[in-house]
Amino acid sequence: MSETTPPADSGVMPPADKVKQFPQTPGVYLMKDRQGRVLYVGKAKNLRHRASHYFTAAAAEDPRTADLVKLIADIDYLEADSEVDALLMEARLVKDLQPRFNVELKDDKTFPYLQIRIREEFPRVEFTRSPRRHGVKLYGPFTSARGLRTAIQVLQRILQFRTCSLDIRSDDPRWRWFRPCLLHSIRQCTAPCNLRVSRDEYRQQIRSLRMVLEGKKNRLIAEMEKEMAEASAALQFEKAARLRDEIAALRNLGLRGDVEKDVQPEVFPLEPRKGILGLRKVLGLSRTPRVIEGIDIAHLGGHETVAALVAFIDGLPFKPGYRRYRIRTVAGIDDFASIREVVARRFRPRPATRPTLGLEEQIFPDVLLIDGGKGQLNAALEVFRLLGVDPPCLISLAKREEEIYRPGQAEPIRLSRRSAALRLLQYVRDEAHRFAQHYHHLLRRKKFTDPPAD
Repeated sequence: MSETTPPADSGVMPPADKVKQFPQTPGVYLMKDRQGRVLYVGKAKNLRHRASHYFTAAAAEDPRTADLVKLIADIDYLEADSEVDALLMEARLVKDLQPRFNVELKDDKTFPYLQIRIREEFPRVEFTRSPRRHGVKLYGPFTSARGLRTAIQVLQRILQFRTCSLDIRSDDPRWRWFRPCLLHSIRQCTAPCNLRVSRDEYRQQIRSLRMVLEGKKNRLIAEMEKEMAEASAALQFEKAARLRDEIAALRNLGLRGDVEKDVQPEVFPLEPRKGILGLRKVLGLSRTPRVIEGIDIAHLGGHETVAALVAFIDGLPFKPGYRRYRIRTVAGIDDFASIREVVARRFRPRPATRPTLGLEEQIFPDVLLIDGGKGQLNAALEVFRLLGVDPPCLISLAKREEEIYRPGQAEPIRLSRRSAALRLLQYVRDEAHRFAQHYHHLLRRKKFTDPPAD
């Protein structure tokens, strides 16, 4: 009789048959020996599919699993809401149970941990294989380094904690002049490095993260729903909308990220010189572009529509060249018309007698980047034709697939997500988006705080 087969009269279903009744949902599975001791804990996106693998001829012959398969006498599972929840549940069980084969099947490195430096004023969140002994809260060990890194990225998109190594202190005035990284522009960090979030608000973010890591996600969601209702009753609609979006993201938490599509800017640092040289090659320019301008539109349901123009010189932001526009001629939602107005106001020829007023009269960009696809690009091109002005190198960047469109070319330019040229264009686009949103929020705040006219 096989060691893995229970006696016929035991009334216990053989594990190979039992696993066929597992649900096809995320969770963790527990392999047990004849004494009921847990031999191995694994996570799965699909419990039935993943656990069934251990009861195949291939698994019995594979050197990595052969010893484990011989000892499996029973198998159980615990369902999870998502892949992230399954990863966190696996880590907690491995820590508590210390299964023999979770240790023996690891590689030559130590297990990875998620580490929160709780003694810092603005605690950082880190991936580490060498955890600190004091001043930190540790979660793990995790059996998959890649899974942990992905989970950190997924959670950061929702909870916006920092993962940088900066030593931030609120009593140091220099931080007020620090420029936040791209993660803030794409709303993956609340930028404590620029003191854009208070100490208490940031620590609430960390508390929310710890609740998710400790399996208290449902309790957190209940707290957030109560806070959302209170914000709505107090007419704090921006706060209520933010909480609504965070609750939805937590409920749909998963590891559905794509390594190519969800590249984090800090993983591949921006190299401005390399980026502009890459643009010259990709766009077929006769010289290296020094000045890049980007345009983006912002509105809320067609109200308070604004636009922002940002300027980059030699691949870096040039703040004196930033311009913001309140759209005057467009009613409702019409991004194409809004882009036409902004381009006309920026590039309309000035009378010869008019004195030079700003950057737009002094420097003509080498590249003009429009946020959007073919429609937005054609709207900008139409204005240059009407003005009788030769446009700069005019391109648009479509956010969904990050495709670059050029006038007269049917097919977009598709670059690797690791391309320095693409990362530079994303930087310009995201900075224009940030600047437009900032202006839009200022106008909305002014509208709600200013007293009504008599």
